[in-house]
Amino acid sequence: MKDLLKTAYDAMDERLAEDITIIDFRGQSPFLDYFIIGTARNYRMAKSIIDNVEDKVLEEGYNVKKCYSDEGSKWLLADLGSIVCHVFYDGEREVYNLEGLWKDLPTVKM
Repeated sequence: MKDLLKTAYDAMDERLAEDITIIDFRGQSPFLDYFIIGTARNYRMAKSIIDNVEDKVLEEGYNVKKCYSDEGSKWLLADLGSIVCHVFYDGEREVYNLEGLWKDLPTVKM
């Protein structure tokens, strides 16, 4: 699990996702272990981040369930099964405030 987490985190960081936060859901959800949340400056950058996550995860031999990156959406994500990578831009991160919603859960430092 840690290898997939690091691969996804590094892929987001490599494409300059800002303020990357990892929320640890282990023991709290039967569906997932981590959220990785990052911010992009615009759609093009957000799409590049999500595409890079997909590419790097597949290169390492892991599965990608689905990527949601429709143009016009300000919240893009890559569903890796046990990990979901979220990329927001244009103020959407503050609107949905996932960190605030899950503030009681631990975060992971990379």
